[in-house]
Amino acid sequence: MHVLVFFLGLGLVLSTLFSALSTFVLPRAARSQLNRLVFGLLRRIFEIPLHFVRDYRRRDAIMAYYSPIGLMLLLPTWYFLVSIGYAAMYWSIGGLTWSEAYKLSGSSLFTLGLFNSNGLPANLLIFSEAALGLILVALLISYLPTMYSAFSRREQAVNMLEVRAGNPPSAVEMILRYHRIHGLDSLQNYWRTWEIWFSDLEESHTVLPALVFFRSPHPENSWVIASGAILDSASFTLAADIPRTAEAALCIRAGFLAFRRICDYFDFPYPADPRFPHDSISVSRAEFEEALNILIAEGVPIKPDHDQAWLDFAGWRVNYDQTLLSLCALTMAPPGIWSSDRAIGPKIPPLYLPKK
Repeated sequence: MHVLVFFLGLGLVLSTLFSALSTFVLPRAARSQLNRLVFGLLRRIFEIPLHFVRDYRRRDAIMAYYSPIGLMLLLPTWYFLVSIGYAAMYWSIGGLTWSEAYKLSGSSLFTLGLFNSNGLPANLLIFSEAALGLILVALLISYLPTMYSAFSRREQAVNMLEVRAGNPPSAVEMILRYHRIHGLDSLQNYWRTWEIWFSDLEESHTVLPALVFFRSPHPENSWVIASGAILDSASFTLAADIPRTAEAALCIRAGFLAFRRICDYFDFPYPADPRFPHDSISVSRAEFEEALNILIAEGVPIKPDHDQAWLDFAGWRVNYDQTLLSLCALTMAPPGIWSSDRAIGPKIPPLYLPKK
């Protein structure tokens, strides 16, 4: 019985340590069941007050606390589980009641020195638990600057997009402003900038998944809405030849790959190899024609074959349509054109990781 309890306690400590390492240290997307439970349960708690609030700004103000609170809850959750695991090990080596074992575990974890125990095995456990407690705090402290650095890089591009594409950003407005101010040929440099941004987004928002829920400083801004506007703008230029460049195609590919990696992390389904018209898109032909007419009225050169332009646009949009709407619903994105205005939400990840 004592041997079984010892290994159960050791297993609990190791699984908690794995959760911390996968969150703070491992430089790749590693999903933790414990993290999924903490953030999943917290999200379901947040849905209670959100159910009674209809004003978007008030809902945004509530959701702004979701990810920071979730991060702060990870540390006490880890401490609690580590203390339980070590208490089981202290009890299993003999000489202590369950109450005494837990008091010794808490004293060791927080390096209080209020309780002590004799014997080499107990002292080794005490020293290891004290070291583990300090390591967890140090990891959290070092983790936050990395996260806010990635957040700052993301939001800088989102804020700059408002100058070029309006608020909420739209593909039509972006193309019109470039046509009036910069010239459409300069778009290719912008596609390169966002291709790099999407690559950084894929890495940071899967390794640091809490970033997905960090909301922009301005309630009307969103990294998901901005991404959708950029991808739609690139799809428009490729479909209508205004102008058609390889940089736009690479930007779209970087964008839909980033969306798919993030959706993979949260177990949201999407077509593995989407093809239009077999896989539909949420933008209608009438909406596309309306956008084309606005561009033509402003003197933007559009190829005359609108049927082929629609097929080309849908062929690009189908690669990111479903993942875009899923991320809009997941993040409770603000009103956006051809994105959150047709997303069905809220979309909440399952509490348990699916079996592969």
